Amino acid sequence: MEIDVEELEGGVTTVVLRGRLNNAGVEAVDARFKEVAGSKRAVVVDLSQVSFLTSLAIRMLVIGARAVANRGGKLVLSSPSEGVTSVLQAADIEQFIPLMFDRSAAIAAVRPI
Repeated sequence: MEIDVEELEGGVTTVVLRGRLNNAGVEAVDARFKEVAGSKRAVVVDLSQVSFLTSLAIRMLVIGARAVANRGGKLVLSSPSEGVTSVLQAADIEQFIPLMFDRSAAIAAVRPI
């Protein structure tokens, strides 16, 4: 599992996750993900290169979204594959985190006004 963090114009941070977000994958990226979620206010998590995720991964994403929200910001999930989308929808993730299928729309959704 890999994680890349990129700062965009306008105070938006993108977090690109690559690989399988199983228990080992979460363990590999959790500390860096928490660091970003705990310090940023506009975060887009790009899931386009995630092939699999578990309930532990969903927990990590929800905790991250809460951390960003507690700082007055917003975290959205962007561009999940069909399989990952099915898992996220089964978990009713949109109750906690917006799910968007277009990167530009996701960036616009979190950009501070």
